[in-house]
Amino acid sequence: MPANAIPRIDIPFDKRHTCWFCGEPCDQYFDYHSQPHSPHPSLAVPSCSECGKLAKQHLLTSIWDCRMAVKDALMRIYAKHLAIGINWTQAELAESEFSCKVFEGFKQSAWMMYQIARERINAPAWPIMLDGIAIEDQGHHLDFEFNGIRYSSVQAAIDYFSSQFSVDKTFLAKLVSVVGKARFSYALRLARIHIAATKELKRHILAELQEELANDR
Repeated sequence: MPANAIPRIDIPFDKRHTCWFCGEPCDQYFDYHSQPHSPHPSLAVPSCSECGKLAKQHLLTSIWDCRMAVKDALMRIYAKHLAIGINWTQAELAESEFSCKVFEGFKQSAWMMYQIARERINAPAWPIMLDGIAIEDQGHHLDFEFNGIRYSSVQAAIDYFSSQFSVDKTFLAKLVSVVGKARFSYALRLARIHIAATKELKRHILAELQEELANDR
């Protein structure tokens, strides 16, 4: 390795030729150039072509912030693929009565498309080490999982579902803040039920929820 080359992170044996961002096979590296505010030195991580291009657009303050931004970008790019798992089960797709060639093709490939997108979004990054020395991840392993998909944060999940179901993002976020992320499904259901509610009704719903929860304590 040239003297001025960015050092490559240590790669576990079972992760050889694996993208650090999404777990797909890869044969290249993404160079992260450390900034004065970065909590780690410059380093290079294995990356597939797509994640490498996305990472260059989202350098941010650390390689972990960069990774979270890449995951969020992948979620936006493959939103329709991920939505298959929201709207269907594998059994429902297999038993569907699609007849024309276009829909028959969808029936055959849809679940696989969903699984590939899900696995890329969910793929965990292995801990970063340089020459055997571990680099603290600054708490960036604290993500949010819902219905089998691992989101980079609760806000990322809110962004995704508000887009998929055309619900009021602000209202959904407030519902989650009131009932807690453990009841994300309940908050999402309320947001969808009241998708056409007025601002006044939404404020009333939030006030009622807060009162109900306060009385339960």
